[in-house]
Amino acid sequence: MPLNIAREIARMQQMTPKELQEKYAEVFGYPPRSRNKLWLIKRIAWRLQANEEGDLPERARRRAAELANDADLRLTAPRLPHGSPDGEERTVRLAARFSGPTRLPPVGTILTRLYKGRLVQVTVLPEGFEYEGKLYKSLSAVAKAITGTHWNGYHFFGLTKPGGAP
Repeated sequence: MPLNIAREIARMQQMTPKELQEKYAEVFGYPPRSRNKLWLIKRIAWRLQANEEGDLPERARRRAAELANDADLRLTAPRLPHGSPDGEERTVRLAARFSGPTRLPPVGTILTRLYKGRLVQVTVLPEGFEYEGKLYKSLSAVAKAITGTHWNGYHFFGLTKPGGAP
């Protein structure tokens, strides 16, 4: 008589974690390392279904074994060179250069936009943005000052591509 997987799952949901561990050991042949009820149910159901409907074909098993071959993986850190002290660092540290957001045009550029029939001009400064004599930390703050609502500053000024190109 074929096994009803759905009925087995419903039965397992009523079992305690201890009972599920025993069922796992019965199905797999070794005890589980987990007491997580949901994980145990999923694993047992998978094994019952595989036993009932057939496991992976031999060709698929061979391919999985090829992919899982970890003979080339390093399991330990490489040895220190002969004669080097144990505390010597082998990691090379380089200072990372950050030039700021790549969507911003160079310092000194004047961004212009026509907003509600009015020409808006904002100057890019090293420490922020200047609009109508006031300094703002971000383009979003400038856009909010202009519109009265929150805007993404890059979007408002059309700076959607690297280098400030529209």
